[in-house]
This record gives sequence, structure tokens and C-alpha cells, in this order.
Amino acid sequence: MKKRILLLLLCCILLAGCKNKKDVDILKNLSSKINNLNSYNLKGDLEIINGEDMYIYDVEVSYEKEDKFKIYLNNTNNNHTQILLKNPEGVYVLTPSLNKSFKFQSEWPYNNSQIYLYQTILKDIEQDEKRIIEKNQNGYIITSKVNFLNNKELIKQKVYIDNNMNINKIEVLDENNQPKMIMTFTSIDLKPTFDSDYFSLNKNIKESSKTEETVKQVSKIETINYPLYLPANTHLKGQNVINKEDGERVILTFEGDKSFMLIQETSTIKETPETIPVYGEPTRISDTLGILSDKSISWNENGIDYYITSSDLTEEELVNIASSITVLPVSK
Repeated sequence: MKKRILLLLLCCILLAGCKNKKDVDILKNLSSKINNLNSYNLKGDLEIINGEDMYIYDVEVSYEKEDKFKIYLNNTNNNHTQILLKNPEGVYVLTPSLNKSFKFQSEWPYNNSQIYLYQTILKDIEQDEKRIIEKNQNGYIITSKVNFLNNKELIKQKVYIDNNMNINKIEVLDENNQPKMIMTFTSIDLKPTFDSDYFSLNKNIKESSKTEETVKQVSKIETINYPLYLPANTHLKGQNVINKEDGERVILTFEGDKSFMLIQETSTIKETPETIPVYGEPTRISDTLGILSDKSISWNENGIDYYITSSDLTEEELVNIASSITVLPVSK
């Protein structure tokens, strides 16, 4: 009897050892493939799920050594287009409909998880010593922790790779294993060539100006938007409407344990392209990209500029309040 038990234990140890070795080999092959890429071009669909709301984007991702990135994001619901661009001069968010680009001095994309970039997906996998690698009929599924700094609801990712070590799909899940973001790549080119100015700001400003998206210059805020989420013991204290030269501004003041100010004002569409230096990080706010600093968050939506500032709110709370303002049903 004792011999049988010892034999079973030995078999279990050998099997575990084989599995661990195979897992190490898979990760080593994936790391080698991604780290040795000189460039890549990926196209696909991004789904973002927020309760009953769903936002769907057409996505195109381009990369070239050294650390040149371009992410084209088009919201299929309202045709709103934005471009995330990184080149040796800095990090930019381009908003063609407003003829504006915002320049960041930022560590993006390596300071946060990114669902559409091979490098940051790999980084999350490598940093999780408890990652799980499973075989499926098409290749492998790797489950690991993620690092979305301002959304603690997102805790892990499932990365689907084929037998050639191509990442085809990524799901980001909450604690209940419910997918909150799904990136599916429909086209993968690991040896593209780009023009010398492909990642330049000027080239992308010129190209993005051809967008079919149109935003009407509005002179009045027809509907004042209020946050659906408020921190505990915080309430609306005052509301003030101010006329400005080219439109209108609304200032909402909230007081309590987490006081803050929310400003909404009509956007100014520039006749010529303008690049604006900003302090902060590019941040996703439901269905758009905004600017997040340690005391404020700002974004644009449907011809209205939004700005929240507070000395009491954390960055996560700023994002949560902003996201509760921008929740619009797209698909159910």
C-alpha cells in the first residue's frame, strides 16, 4: 500500500514538473516572439461593457521600434475618432473633429495595462508569477493579473494565443469573471513597413483632418448632465450658468466629504490644427479618451468640454464620476 502511495506521489511530481516546464517554454516562446518584433500592424474590434451599455470600436494598432505606437480608435456608434500616438517627441491624443491634439510627457503605454498592445499584454503575463496557462483546441489561454490603475474593477485578463504564438484575442474580466473589455484581432501583420513619417504628428494631423466625422459648433448647453455616481456624503450645492463669447459654461459645485467642481462648456472647434501641452495621462472614460491628473480630469463629448477638479477625490474617483456622466446606451 505504501509503495502504491509513493508511486502515485512520484507520478504527480513528474507530471507537475512536465507541466511547469511546458508552461515555461510557452511563455519563453511568446516573449521571444514579441520582443524580437521590429514592427507590427493589428486590426480588430474592441468591445467595452459597462453594465447594460456596450461600446464597440474599430481599432488599428501600429508599432515600430523604438517605441513608436499609433492606435486608431473609431467608435462605431457615433463615428467619433481619436488617435493615440507615441513617437520620440512625446505622447499625443488627436481629436480630429475638434482639430486639436494634446501632448503629454508620459510613460504611456508602459505605466498601465493596455488591451491592444502586445508589449503591455506580455508585461502583465510576465509579472504574474501565478499566471495560468491552459491548452485549448486552437492553442493556449493564458490568465494573468492586470494593472488598470484607475479601474480596480478590472482584475485579470485571458489572453488567447494560437500555436504560432500569435495573440488573437484578449478578455479583461472583473472579480466575477465577467468580461468588461474584449479585444479581437481580425488581421495580424508582424512584418509591416511604414513610411518614414508614419508616426509623425504632422502627418497624422493631416491625415486625421480627412475624417468624415462632423461636430456642430453649439452655442448653448441644451441639457445639463449630472453624475450618476457620487461619493458618500457628497451632494450638489450650487449651479451657475455663464455666457461666454462663443457659447455657454455651466459650473456645478458639489460639497461634502468629497467636494469637487464639474464644469461643462461648449467646445471651440479650431479652424487650423492646434497642439496643446497638458499635464497628466491619457485615460479612457467610457466611450472616449480624456486627460487625467492627480487633481482633475477632462474630456470632450458631443461638442461639450467637461472638466472635474477636486483636492479630495482620488484619481479612481475622478474616473468613476466622469464615467457616470458619459454612460449612454449603445447596444443592449
